[in-house]
Amino acid sequence: MSLTSAATLATLDRTGPRRITDLAAVEGVTQPAMTALVRVMEESGLVERRGDVSDKRVTLVCLTEAGASYVRTRRQAGVHAFERLIGELTGDEVEALVTALPALKHLAELESQDREGPKQ
Repeated sequence: MSLTSAATLATLDRTGPRRITDLAAVEGVTQPAMTALVRVMEESGLVERRGDVSDKRVTLVCLTEAGASYVRTRRQAGVHAFERLIGELTGDEVEALVTALPALKHLAELESQDREGPKQ
């Protein structure tokens, strides 16, 4: 799976259903590229398109249970990889990471806000 596909699934998991134009903007790709990507993920059973109840003209891209499961599995694999790598650090290096956690958390929040764009 491409990084853009994985990032798109993670965005849908974090933010809920989105328009293709919104997803394209968040992921930094063109609308036609996102449309093609959504089509492939839809064929793979990871996402589905649904009508927006508040605006019948709009179609939203939503995670399926398979898509949500993929995101959870990928995140868990990342956690396990970090656990293994952190286990190889010295005590001083672990302490330095712990000290840096507030700054790293803030960076992640800033990145998330930047990727999500303006709130609707």
